[in-house]
Amino acid sequence: MMKRALELWGGIECTVARVGDEYRDQSLETGYSERLGDLDQIAQLGIRTLRHPVLWEAISPESPDRADFTWHDERLARMQKLGIRAIAGLCHHGSGPRYTHMLDPAWPELLARHAANVARRYPHLDLYTPVNEPLTTARFSGLYGHWYPHGTSYEAFLKILVAECKATVLSMRAIRKVRSDAQLVQTDDMGKTFSTPLLAYQAEHENQRRFLSFDLLCGMVNRHHPWWEIFLENGVSEADLELLLEGEGAPDIIGINHYLTSERYLDENMKRYPEHHWGGNGRHQYADAEAVRMPLPAEELGPAARLREVWERYKRPIAVTEVHHGSSRDDQLRWLMEVWNDVDTLRDEGADIRAVTIWSLFGAVDWNSLLTRRNGFYEPGPFDARAPEPRRTALAHAAEALAKDGTYDHPVLDRAGWWKRDIRFYKRPANHSKSCWLADEPRQLLITGATGTLGRAFSRLSEFRGLNHALLSRSDMDIADPKSVRQALRCHKPWAIINTAGYVRVREAESDTKACFRENAVGAEVLAKACADLGIPLMTFSSDLVFDGTLGRPYVESDQVNPTTVYGASKAEAEARVMAAHDKALIIRTSAFFGPWDRYNFVWSVLNALSKRESLEASGDVVSPTYVPDLVNVALDLLIDGGTGIWHMANVGEMSRRDLAAQAAVRAGFDPALLRGAEGLPKLNTALSTERGILMPHLESALDRFFIDSEVEWSEDHLTMAAE
Repeated sequence: MMKRALELWGGIECTVARVGDEYRDQSLETGYSERLGDLDQIAQLGIRTLRHPVLWEAISPESPDRADFTWHDERLARMQKLGIRAIAGLCHHGSGPRYTHMLDPAWPELLARHAANVARRYPHLDLYTPVNEPLTTARFSGLYGHWYPHGTSYEAFLKILVAECKATVLSMRAIRKVRSDAQLVQTDDMGKTFSTPLLAYQAEHENQRRFLSFDLLCGMVNRHHPWWEIFLENGVSEADLELLLEGEGAPDIIGINHYLTSERYLDENMKRYPEHHWGGNGRHQYADAEAVRMPLPAEELGPAARLREVWERYKRPIAVTEVHHGSSRDDQLRWLMEVWNDVDTLRDEGADIRAVTIWSLFGAVDWNSLLTRRNGFYEPGPFDARAPEPRRTALAHAAEALAKDGTYDHPVLDRAGWWKRDIRFYKRPANHSKSCWLADEPRQLLITGATGTLGRAFSRLSEFRGLNHALLSRSDMDIADPKSVRQALRCHKPWAIINTAGYVRVREAESDTKACFRENAVGAEVLAKACADLGIPLMTFSSDLVFDGTLGRPYVESDQVNPTTVYGASKAEAEARVMAAHDKALIIRTSAFFGPWDRYNFVWSVLNALSKRESLEASGDVVSPTYVPDLVNVALDLLIDGGTGIWHMANVGEMSRRDLAAQAAVRAGFDPALLRGAEGLPKLNTALSTERGILMPHLESALDRFFIDSEVEWSEDHLTMAAE
């Protein structure tokens, strides 16, 4: 019998969660709710099954007797036209509208009423998830107190869990009265807990608990189940447990969501771990950390191990219903492909796994705080919704390839993700490998500018991100010499070039025009021609000084260049030459570097002078200060995405150099009165903004991180450098 092809499904982060009296709506916060055309972009990827919201809170927010389907009518009709099959989600991490909550005895019947309304309105729908991740939602709403009704007890946790499972049974019963062949796609997170010997009892407790939602729905929680008495002891109705015993809620497809944080390690030696991991159970105090950060056997961790357990326990069809990792783009790709490849392996073993779901198609907001804080922290998915129109990332290219061909390749996949490299450990064990290569000779980047701030930063962070690379100086490759460039490219065979080399002495350029243009314009053009001939990406850097600073507002990419200095003219010339030679090149305009690893940038100079109580003159010209680690990480993501054209990349927040110096001084504990302004000179504004999407963090955050990352103790007499 021929094995059915593994499908790629898609999913939209659509949580409507109540935190206190406030609702968080991820469809609204990512902009999906306002963009009907997003469905066309999904269809273009080849995705034909989509987890999509038909949420109770959105349709009947004021009364169970009133329903407004206007928004859903339009989207579900478009999905039908595009040939996309919906998995209708009715309650996604929510507690329901304001007139109820999960500890309300009427909650299951009210959700079932909504389910019936949906089924009657959309009889073509045949796949449903009435309650997304019931166990996870019950923990966050009833045990940990993150979400409404903010319970912090086992009683609240278990009552919510059973209510969710009961609501699922009643909802599917109501749906099947309309559509008898409707299928339940039941999702939940699946992890595992490991521990020291002392805490083995707690690990065992949590490892039984992780199966509860599926055990309940499959009718497996009977009087012999280890949790039957625990449910009763915590006030759960025996009648509700008996309702679930019938197994009417057994999923047609078990949906498994597995994240890198799903597996935990418990250790009573708390001081080995950051304080945010510290906790306890009333009997012991312990740290609860990510298991991937511990030297555990590789075969006991990860998607394959967890999916195998689920298959062996239930022997029911499975789909991976969320694959997402909020990290750098290379690690997002590595995680997606690890899950896909693990599923392929398990299917070869005989497991009936139908699909892998690429999750958060348009990203997610503030999930790093479980929606409890409004920081606007955005994690992109296959599409980056920060652009005027959602921009395809490398994940979209991967999704399209997987949906259509079942395979995908990218040079970053030659190395394993951070969770399999030594950087993951809080304390690196002895005799552990320094890297995890998945190819005999990983493909590499070529980075120019080995002696410069930016080149060294790209090398440092590429190493951290597991990106093999060669960092070249002028003696290794003269970028303005075509023969030298050809020889270097033949030697290193890069998959992309990052050009950070060039003439950087702005004032000296006025008397050294020839050298400045040779390094900045001619060199960039030579590299562009070589990359175009080889069909490989080029990323090169330009400056805010291509503008004259008289516009009166921050400059965007489409503004006309008008340099007033030799250095600025060389950069403007470089831009024109590069784009003429290689129309797929990526040009990053940036401004006013500062960073933790270069002791000669403006912020370092200011703080060094103030530490010696020396007065300092700082210009009133307005710029866009740019934190080098942010610039490098975002630029690498954009390069991996296949970004092209001119992009402005600076931290959000323009200010004068004097104000930047003052803010740095205050953070370091110095007196900003020592700073002098350049009086009587015209104030120019070469600050950068963007019309292509804000990718960089805010400047305030960057300044805060500078003082953490630089590992320096500032004092008025000297600087004590921490050991590197």
